Amino acid sequence: MRVFSKSTLRNFYDKHEDCKEQLLTWYKVTTKANWKNFNDVKKYFNSVDCIRNSLLVFNIKGNKYRLVVDFNFKLQWAFVTFVGTHAEYDKKKF
Repeated sequence: MRVFSKSTLRNFYDKHEDCKEQLLTWYKVTTKANWKNFNDVKKYFNSVDCIRNSLLVFNIKGNKYRLVVDFNFKLQWAFVTFVGTHAEYDKKKF
């Protein structure tokens, strides 16, 4: 999968270093993956949930942070739409 954009992750973990390792692991796994659907993602990340269609939310650092990614499985890309604290996530409308 091609991930857009690593800089979004980097900007976040530069401010929240306690999640750097987990975000980088997510990035490495995702860029090497050839997922075809949500169930394929779920095999690698048990805590992932589907918000709607191909918009998935990942729990990061024991659910302290949330990562929301829009996947296009056919074109093999993933677009990071949000990364933030759980409280910030709760205020968003997805």
